[in-house]
Amino acid sequence: MEFIENGIRTLNDFLWGWPLIGLLFGTHLFLTVRTKVIQRFVFRGIRWSLKSEEGCEGEVSPFGALTTALASTFGTGNIIGVGTAIALGGPGAVFWCWLTGIFGMATTYGEALLAVKFRTRTEDGRMQGGAMYVLDRGLHMRWLALLFALFGAMASFGIGCAVQVNAIAAVCKESLNISPGVVGLVSAVLAGLVIFGGIQSIAGVCQRLVPFMSLFYIGGCGAILIANWDFIIPALQTIVTMAFSPGAAAGGLAGGGIQMAMRYGIARGLFSNEAGMGSAPIAAAAAKTSSPVRQALISSTATFWDTVVVCAITGLVLVSSIMKNPAIDMAMAGDGGLLTTLAFAQIPIVGPGILVVGIITFAFSTILGWAYYGERCVEYLAGRRGLIFYRLLYILTAAAAPVIQLGVVWMTADVLNALMVLPNLISLLCLSDVVADETQKYLNKKTIDPHGAS
Repeated sequence: MEFIENGIRTLNDFLWGWPLIGLLFGTHLFLTVRTKVIQRFVFRGIRWSLKSEEGCEGEVSPFGALTTALASTFGTGNIIGVGTAIALGGPGAVFWCWLTGIFGMATTYGEALLAVKFRTRTEDGRMQGGAMYVLDRGLHMRWLALLFALFGAMASFGIGCAVQVNAIAAVCKESLNISPGVVGLVSAVLAGLVIFGGIQSIAGVCQRLVPFMSLFYIGGCGAILIANWDFIIPALQTIVTMAFSPGAAAGGLAGGGIQMAMRYGIARGLFSNEAGMGSAPIAAAAAKTSSPVRQALISSTATFWDTVVVCAITGLVLVSSIMKNPAIDMAMAGDGGLLTTLAFAQIPIVGPGILVVGIITFAFSTILGWAYYGERCVEYLAGRRGLIFYRLLYILTAAAAPVIQLGVVWMTADVLNALMVLPNLISLLCLSDVVADETQKYLNKKTIDPHGAS
């Protein structure tokens, strides 16, 4: 087991070195420039996400597609992942995680635009798309499309399933004294009931679950920040300062320098918002929409909500709580899960309750969202005949996940993330002219909104 873990760690360190970090963040910046800062339309995208378009091709409403994407991105990365980034990269990692979200909105926008533009209709009338279809139909690189689909299907078992169920099992064991085996079985059954209903079933559950869990978690974190009011400004200063240099603060907080802060901040940012991974556009391709640009703007708001809002709030809660309670020693809290638990535990009853409900709901929603992504990847590889086998294997993974070592799961998820990122970024960079041309065509003609709303 140690040999396997060391091998995964070595591969993870290699893939997530400066070249990939630079390529990923560079793509965020490049597409921000090519789209002339598409992020400035984020509030328009939020407004449009609440509107339905009638008579358009697609399987689910724009809001249904958005909440499905949010279901997959709102996961343990928003809570435990931020804690992991702070534990390994220092408070400065929060800054880079947040910045990844800001610029990553342009990448999410580009992915979604291409996914809708190059989506295809199946024989039974369903709309499907994603990076594999973009690579296939847009660049005519079927071999690379097959690789992406393979990596995506494999990643769904890690980032989408095992990591999430493992996190649910851990928090239920610590806080509720529920056996991990029971948690795995219940998670598998509940996921199966939704997954076998297809995209309509998944989107239907997500439309109800995502708004509830988001408001609950943000509201709870807001209560903690009110309790930590005197430490909010010092926490912000610490986050920004340690993003660029080593240092020390209360509670054993220490920065590892810009490289460590960037490495873990950007990696956790990607794990959380999936910008550049090519997964979220799979949901966007199923949306009922009249314009790739319109749906792309709606889809880009997922990164805004996930990282710019939720991850930033989590990071501020953790850093301010640790500074307020110097007894929390990061040297003792070597993993993000423990660090997060200790930080939230500083607010009796409220803090642990927010953490438990947040992890369970966020993780379960991710299980559903990634099941859909994995299905679409498997269907691209093997057709519909492969879906039953995939669904059964996915459910079995959920049942077995509680016995898997969390550290190995996290590292494996990072490796699979990187393997998805590479072909997806190739499609984004090679087709950046398409993204820019489509964007400007609609913006200049003001036909981005068929109802003429600004």
